[in-house]
Amino acid sequence: MIEDKNQPKTSLGNLGEFGLIEHLTKNFDIKHSTTVKGIGDDAAVLDFNKKVLISTDLLVEGIHFDLSYMPLKHLGYKAIMVNLSDIYAMNATASQVTVSIAVSNRFPLEALEELYEGIYLAAKIYNIDVIGGDTTSSNKGLLISVTAIGEAEEDKICYRNGAKVNDLLVVTGDIGAAYMGLQVLEREKQVFKANPNNQPDLDQYNYLIERQLKPEARKDIPKLLADLEVQPTSMIDISDGLSSEIMHLCKQSEVGCNLFEEKIPLDPQLISVCEEFNIDSTTIALSGGEDYELLFTISQDDYPKIKANPNLTVIGHMTNASEGMHLITRGNEKVELKAQGWNALKNNEGE
Repeated sequence: MIEDKNQPKTSLGNLGEFGLIEHLTKNFDIKHSTTVKGIGDDAAVLDFNKKVLISTDLLVEGIHFDLSYMPLKHLGYKAIMVNLSDIYAMNATASQVTVSIAVSNRFPLEALEELYEGIYLAAKIYNIDVIGGDTTSSNKGLLISVTAIGEAEEDKICYRNGAKVNDLLVVTGDIGAAYMGLQVLEREKQVFKANPNNQPDLDQYNYLIERQLKPEARKDIPKLLADLEVQPTSMIDISDGLSSEIMHLCKQSEVGCNLFEEKIPLDPQLISVCEEFNIDSTTIALSGGEDYELLFTISQDDYPKIKANPNLTVIGHMTNASEGMHLITRGNEKVELKAQGWNALKNNEGE
């Protein structure tokens, strides 16, 4: 983000908490009939006839994002995506969010306006009502907490514990690109530190960087599956790496799994950049995380309904729990799956 050093910035203290909330949320409108009362009172009021789903995520500066290369508008957008993805991973429709921020005095009003531009764009594109939240001060930089609310018919909700032996394991989109986008950004950050006059040429990494900075939650998948008349037996979103998420499904469902390396969908740009970094692309797909694709299981009887769909790839099948969880390599070797995905607590121990 290039700033005009001569442009005066507005201190948050000039507005006060209520003035700040009113200023940042003035453009949000109500789209859903389930939202009776949104921003502007002590609590929002919602009215649902279906089952209600709620999911919350907290994003912390220095752990979940780095503002040296994450534009604030992208961060606002991504904060909403991360939460909507959890609702879609239940095979449900997202309808509302609340957004709370803790912010240090190094951020002027204009910075928060940028953040809320991204939130507004996400709400508009994904047809979401922003119904409330909170702002407070922080001495640790920026923290963003989003709660997403959704709805679904009871028989359509999909949990992690419903996979059966012989079910097919299916993934949406492609895997691993977000993590390699992060690696490119981290590398360029180090180059910039060494030489601030160096201007990076990132055109060849556009797809990977976009997957990291501006992910898209798979709102389309619950509707697609409904149109195909496919009810998944279990489902999860891919935030912590493919192997980690497969193991969650297996443990919750008390089954094993065979994942086939040759079936994992990888974007050509990912393969090329993995070669440049001298990193194995399968390792990245298994352990990378932040793809926000959906991973789910279906009955084999439903395979004809999905086999021609370009959004969906069958990457394995579920087995008896006693057989364990394995990757079947291109060389037909059986390797035990390990959860080596991103772990915010582990990665920051001792800091």
